[in-house]
Amino acid sequence: MKLIIVESPTKARTLQGFLGSDYKILSSFGHVRDLPKGDFGVDVDKDFEPKYVIPTKARKNLTLLKKAVKDAGLILISTDPDREGEAIAWHLVEALKLDKPKTEKIEGKPYQRIEFHEITKTAIENALKNPREINFDLVNAQQARRILDRLVGYKLSPFLWKKIAKGLSAGRVQSVAVRLIAEREREIEAFKPEEYWEIAALLKNIENDPKKEFAARLNKINGRTLDKLEIKDEPQAIAIEKNLAGAAYSIERIEKKETRKNPNAPFTTSTMQQAAWQRFKMTAKAAMITAQQLYEMGLITYHRTDSLNLSAQSLAAAKSFIEKTYGKNYHPGHFNTYKTKSKGAQEAHEAIRPAYPDQTPEMALADKDLSRPQAKLYELIWQRFVASQMAPAVFDSVSVDIAAAGNSGTNYGFKSNGQTLKFGGYLKVYPSKFEQTELPAMETGAPLEFIKLSVDQHFTKPPARYNEATLIKALEEQGIGRPSTYAPTISTIQTRNYIEKDEKKSLKPTEIGLMVNDLLVAHFPQIVDIGFTAKMEEEFDEIAEGRAEWVKVLREFYDPFIKNLEEKYQGVEKKNKTPEITNKLCPKCGANLVIKMGRFGKFLACPKFPECKHAEPLAPEKPAFAAEIPCPKCSTGHIVEKRTKKHKIFYGCSAYPACDFALWDKPTGAKCEKCGSLMITTKRKLVKCSNKECK
Repeated sequence: MKLIIVESPTKARTLQGFLGSDYKILSSFGHVRDLPKGDFGVDVDKDFEPKYVIPTKARKNLTLLKKAVKDAGLILISTDPDREGEAIAWHLVEALKLDKPKTEKIEGKPYQRIEFHEITKTAIENALKNPREINFDLVNAQQARRILDRLVGYKLSPFLWKKIAKGLSAGRVQSVAVRLIAEREREIEAFKPEEYWEIAALLKNIENDPKKEFAARLNKINGRTLDKLEIKDEPQAIAIEKNLAGAAYSIERIEKKETRKNPNAPFTTSTMQQAAWQRFKMTAKAAMITAQQLYEMGLITYHRTDSLNLSAQSLAAAKSFIEKTYGKNYHPGHFNTYKTKSKGAQEAHEAIRPAYPDQTPEMALADKDLSRPQAKLYELIWQRFVASQMAPAVFDSVSVDIAAAGNSGTNYGFKSNGQTLKFGGYLKVYPSKFEQTELPAMETGAPLEFIKLSVDQHFTKPPARYNEATLIKALEEQGIGRPSTYAPTISTIQTRNYIEKDEKKSLKPTEIGLMVNDLLVAHFPQIVDIGFTAKMEEEFDEIAEGRAEWVKVLREFYDPFIKNLEEKYQGVEKKNKTPEITNKLCPKCGANLVIKMGRFGKFLACPKFPECKHAEPLAPEKPAFAAEIPCPKCSTGHIVEKRTKKHKIFYGCSAYPACDFALWDKPTGAKCEKCGSLMITTKRKLVKCSNKECK
């Protein structure tokens, strides 16, 4: 009997369906050895020699594996085809003593390493025909990453406990992700909106289609193209509006062309996570768990990949399916191939695709009884792959330049663009948003009927907070992390309370997250430096390719890191060294409670710790509003103050509701120079008059 060992029971069951009774398939349930939880586990002086232990949860299953090994003639290790899978394979060999001589307690057994990127009959047969040895370059790359993360976590975390608060922890890739989020937040806070105005004319073509109205935007003055922010204020916009009063509009130039929109590449891990978030608001962690399930069920190829390669068989199968289902014109007549821009991509792998291109989402749902998340993600992966091999979408596009002569002799130019779908191509399978605007038939030189002019005020917007999709994209573009690290990175920094999600599910730093980030940026710049972290990823890649020695890579990082850490213990002051005393009394001993900082932010605690261990949450601070602004509506003595109604904040008279004066925006205390009303600060941080009639 031959024994095959895989990571998960689901994968084992799927494999058993393809192999007969000559094979017994068991699961390792993930890692069987790891660094110890309560101990550093790395001997820095002995070339970072790791101390691997068998986790408690793995011991019972390992006993079953040892018994199965004893009864087997040949052991085939079929863990996942990446660095993590290769490391698990090696740990299995070590834990099961497969390469040990017969003098050991467990008799040494012959073993082989097999790998496949999809769980199909063909892929499994090919793997069995082509066994190999364990790739120790991949093992060492995984080991180097694991040990480096242990070095940073175990050495830097106590420093954070001492200088900020107990219970905090630091991580190499996670700290860079927090820095990106923190810096974006400060960009938003420092952002100052700029005012600009847009002018558009609503027109009709009198001769060809008098019923159809269309809009054209002002884009030129005296032949010079306007910048987006060129019209900066209302007086400037009104001057143009007056100058265009009574102007004659005519078609100056028409450009018609056919445009093509090519399909997107098939998914990598990163783009799959981004699309799952954008389409379903599925977190990166949930997307990876669901993709793992689909892979183990034999529905998709391996889901941890940054390659865009596709096998010849999958391309031929996609071509056959597309031509049979949609028609020959929906296939471009050649195979669409894609090149990844990802740094260090493993080109030997494939992109994420359905294992069987002709297995539609409906068929998969009926065959495998998929859960809702599984069905949604499979459909997304299937659509993206099939669409990647389809013909482009074709649009008829038209661009119209319109001339208008102003009263002062100024020449104004307007532009209107139209677009209509001519041939759907890949959009038949993978719908995406696009705008269709059909313009009336036009001829150069023809006059146009003016209907009205729109003069609209706008303000520039601050950069958006990262969400899971945009953060993953930023990490990938910067070369931070690899396909397997994006989801755990985002999950970890939320668990550590360094970031949280706002009402739009965007990511923002917490108070403790900002404190940790600022400390690391100031005193451990390499740990949170994007370029340095990306360089470390490249060095892990070099180890995996056999071009770098893992101990040397770790030594070059560790020696200057530990020297700097020792210096900082002496030179860095503890944050919030003197706790803030409050007026609230301890319910146990009567002492004035103090505000302390913990891993989850500020909290109230008794100053007599450890004799008195009372602690309680700190009530969230209400936004400050201390200015005494006299109510402009009622008698003297009443002021404007912050109030709430149905959980909504407004600013009203202190005599409210006897006096019904109220504002939704915060008053500044100053009065409008034109009408004397209170000036307010809007949510967009604009200061304006509270009187809607006053501009």
